[in-house]
Amino acid sequence: MTKETFPFALTDAEWRAKLSPEQYRIARQEGTERPFTPGNFEDEKRAGEYACVGCGAVLWRSEDKFDSGTGWPSFLRPAAEGAVATKTDWKLVLPRTEAHCATCGSHMGHVFPDGPEPTGQRWCINGAVLAFRPKS
Repeated sequence: MTKETFPFALTDAEWRAKLSPEQYRIARQEGTERPFTPGNFEDEKRAGEYACVGCGAVLWRSEDKFDSGTGWPSFLRPAAEGAVATKTDWKLVLPRTEAHCATCGSHMGHVFPDGPEPTGQRWCINGAVLAFRPKS
């Protein structure tokens, strides 16, 4: 994780206490969960919003979710402009665009230019770092 500053910040010990080991590995160490992990929201069909497990910021909405067939929840766009920030990720030799929560910096996944219209984007997100809030 880079040493950027974010509006919501915790110490490493506080992050470890707040998150499960898997959430910590993904959110704070920029890991990735296995595709089709049970409970990762890939198959979630209810209306609602998806928030960051680190800080609770709403990052994605069910109306922008689509089935990409990749095994991870995929979205057309973030819930609001500025909710999700990006940076270049060079971990796999070729550059990818990493997505992270703009409020706390938690790693979410990556965005690719192969999504459906109207955006053409596929925000491929780790379900372990999401908290789903169903619409009442």
